[in-house]
Amino acid sequence: MRAAVVSRFDAPPLYGDFPEPVAGEGELVIRVRAAPLSPIVKSLAAGRHYSGSAETHFVPGIDGVGIGPDGKRIYFLFPKVPFGSMASYALVSARSVVPVPESVDDAQAAAVVTAGLSSWVALTRRAGFQRGESVLINGATGSAGGLAVQIAAWLGAGRIIATGRNREKLNRLPRNVEKIVLDDTADNALKQAFSGKVDVVLDYLWGEPAGRIITQATANRGSGLGEPRLRFIQMGSMAGDSLGVSAASLRSSGLEILGSGIGSLSVAELITGAGQLLMAIPQGKFATPVRTCALSEVSRIWHEESGEERLVLIP
Repeated sequence: MRAAVVSRFDAPPLYGDFPEPVAGEGELVIRVRAAPLSPIVKSLAAGRHYSGSAETHFVPGIDGVGIGPDGKRIYFLFPKVPFGSMASYALVSARSVVPVPESVDDAQAAAVVTAGLSSWVALTRRAGFQRGESVLINGATGSAGGLAVQIAAWLGAGRIIATGRNREKLNRLPRNVEKIVLDDTADNALKQAFSGKVDVVLDYLWGEPAGRIITQATANRGSGLGEPRLRFIQMGSMAGDSLGVSAASLRSSGLEILGSGIGSLSVAELITGAGQLLMAIPQGKFATPVRTCALSEVSRIWHEESGEERLVLIP
């Protein structure tokens, strides 16, 4: 079959021939119709992701939309190494597939789930989010952050606060979303935001922006009555991999730092979340900008900056 193949970690995958998968017991061979190129896929293909392999010669891609052996359209997650989603066919566990609603096309289904699953499972599983609670989304100007805004609203958030460096992109978010530009004035704006109740932070950035949020969220705390819980859910590290947190900020506040991703969530939880998100797309009208490209162009487009768009490869 034709596929993108990772032959070395320091170069883009090459489009070429790769052996076709053969299904074993409890496995399915999926005919791939759409494979998203997400940050985690790039990180795995570069040998930098904590869940990746030390070996090369594999097909990248951790999810996609395709046709199962029964002819039905499905979304699949975590293909079996070395048969990733960026190929004509992928090999998956029969437990790792969920149906795609008829009204959602292949590229949109792939893009929304790959960008939106992080916030869906962070809210519904890691944060234990309840309708009416308030959410601050740190890094809301990309496709994942933009979908986090939509999903938080759909789940019934009473207040949504969005941060980002790009004022123009922030201003495109719905009017009822409070917006904070991560510039020199952000500390005052964050302080004002936390003067009201914030229940959950969804953090796509970590690094310096997350440090500013934690500082303002935990300032002047230490009430003898006990401080309210603040569930800080860490999902990405676009602004840095490390962060210093003072011990006092944890002791004197209701701050709880939780990760959300592969490992802190089981594969079964992620698959269930993907199915729930897909079923909610038609009514929730979740959408993100999508750009499709032929899989044969994978080497050329691998390092392109996609901005707000999700890039989906079509075999």
